Amino acid sequence: MLKCRTVWKKLAPLARASSNVCRQNVRRTGLTNGRIPAHVPAAHMSTGPAGGGRENQLYILLVGATFLGGGVYAYRTVKGDQQRYQERIDEISSRPHRVATQVPAAPILSEPPAAEATEKETVPEPEPEAAPSPEEPSPPAPDTEVVAPSETTEPPPEPTAAAESPAAEPPESQPEVVAESGVDIVPASLKVPSHTPYLLIGGGTASFAAARSIRARDPGAKVLIVTDEPDLPYMRPPLSKELWFSDDPTVTETLRFKQWNGKERSIYFQPASFYIPPEELESAENGGVAVLTGRKVVHMDVRGNKVKLDNDTEISYDKCLIATGGMPRNLQVIERAGEEVMEKTTLFRKIEDFKSLDKVSRNINSITIIGGGFLGSELACALGRRSNESGLEVIQMYPEKGNMGKVLPEYLSNWTTEKVKSEGVKVISEALVKSVTCKDDKLEIQLKDGRLVKTDHIVAAVGLEPNVDLAKSAGLEVDSDFGGFRVNAELQARSNIWVAGDAACFYDIRLGRRRVEHHDHAVVSGRLAGENMTGANKPYWHQSMFWSDLGPDVGYEAIGIVDSSLPTVGVFAKATAKDTPKAATEKSGTGIRSESETEDTATSPVASSTPAPAMVQHKDDYGKGVIFYLRDKVVVGIILWNVFNRMPIARKIIKDGEEHADLNEVAKLFNIHED
Repeated sequence: MLKCRTVWKKLAPLARASSNVCRQNVRRTGLTNGRIPAHVPAAHMSTGPAGGGRENQLYILLVGATFLGGGVYAYRTVKGDQQRYQERIDEISSRPHRVATQVPAAPILSEPPAAEATEKETVPEPEPEAAPSPEEPSPPAPDTEVVAPSETTEPPPEPTAAAESPAAEPPESQPEVVAESGVDIVPASLKVPSHTPYLLIGGGTASFAAARSIRARDPGAKVLIVTDEPDLPYMRPPLSKELWFSDDPTVTETLRFKQWNGKERSIYFQPASFYIPPEELESAENGGVAVLTGRKVVHMDVRGNKVKLDNDTEISYDKCLIATGGMPRNLQVIERAGEEVMEKTTLFRKIEDFKSLDKVSRNINSITIIGGGFLGSELACALGRRSNESGLEVIQMYPEKGNMGKVLPEYLSNWTTEKVKSEGVKVISEALVKSVTCKDDKLEIQLKDGRLVKTDHIVAAVGLEPNVDLAKSAGLEVDSDFGGFRVNAELQARSNIWVAGDAACFYDIRLGRRRVEHHDHAVVSGRLAGENMTGANKPYWHQSMFWSDLGPDVGYEAIGIVDSSLPTVGVFAKATAKDTPKAATEKSGTGIRSESETEDTATSPVASSTPAPAMVQHKDDYGKGVIFYLRDKVVVGIILWNVFNRMPIARKIIKDGEEHADLNEVAKLFNIHED
């Protein structure tokens, strides 16, 4: 119709001119006929035919052509709109429909796929702006994207019992499903939010800390966490520590454990009732935190402020946090060994890995842990305790001379090795794996020095690779030395993108550029990133700590750079009954010791009045003590060995960055000589 109007505007002046000429000709004809005799030939009259001549004929043709063209254009436009509308309806109706259900703090059951939507024939030639028939589905509004249904499945964070799925109901009825616990499970909407003010990529500790921080500063904030795991945010440390010491035979289902102090808790940060369903996030008046599980972000458009999921769904954002963590490394000799060897190898990282390894360890005779770091040593001690009851052979091998050889000074590494052996673990040090093969349903590990180890299963605990898959599409810089996304002091990678946790390579104002893979760092960096996403603009000054427990009797906490290649000075004292991880949790009330940590540092630590003995470095019984790590005579790292709740003091020492003439006097600040 717009085209018709344009043509008419161009032809109107010509039409009016033709009309004027016609009227003038008519008047002239009348005057001439009145003055001239009747016998004058017609040739002396107007040259055109009666009624206006050639100009009038041209006018009629132009008007007729205009109306004919307009009619054809209108007909084709209506037919085209009708065809496009029908194609759009066919496309929407052909998509699979699935209904995901959710119930707070109860097993989440999935509905069967919904039946395909039916459609009816449209009127052959409707009016251009006529509404569709009431029986037809309404067409999508202009410029409105129709979001495909997304299938989300969230397992229970704190299941109390294994609930059986009810029989599938007919898809056309879709009644409310009642779980065995008596809680109504209401089918949820299919829509995933197309936009969220705060998007957090990754469902680990850093993301949860950021979400809690955002909500604290902006109570009405709407936060969406996207995670490729099927679980709600949870803490990882108990997976290699306390869960293995539980007496509950259903611990792999409940994921609840007793801390060293006897108190019980879940590994989940919050129950399902804490979160709101993702499809309700956009309409939530007071905001909230939603978790979209089982989905992975595969592409980032930083200019368009949007991401694409693995099911092609797009979500736009105002502020985004990347907290993708890392993936466990594997040995190349194992990866090249073939599928049969890979099936008998566990890369320990997630809940499903804990469940799988627990099941495997109860049904085999021998298990070998490759790796002498934090994870490998914790799992070795945990499985070693189990071997005393079940007869399971537990082997730990690593290339270093002693346990935790890359972290602890040699004398303490040797002591730790003996401690691990006392837990029932067979230790093979200076072991470099040459090949792994599967023969007669057994794994044969050939070492480079000729030793051969036969086992039923392998646990590879050889480090973590930061997950930086999004760097390429997002155009973000990855640090070539430490790995991870390079961020500034405010943990920013771009103006509206932050990074926290294991995947962040940040600048430490005291120790230089670093990347840290510990729980406390994930908590504090996630919290700071959340604050900065709401406008705080704070630099990351916190010195994060980490801890490891070799059972309930021996534990240590560390801060800064703890590298065995650095010069170290250790000061030790005799331990008492209160100098154990068990006693520490009884005092603090939590097994996650960094939860009792804050960013505050000790401003005026009070030293013990007890005279300090001479400095000890090579004593057989290292009950408790402090190990200082030095770089250019300045303390850059501290390990508190069976010394707890003193981390603020250690944090202040590193923050001050001063040279100390007598570290024995500095050790007095930790009161290690008090009974």
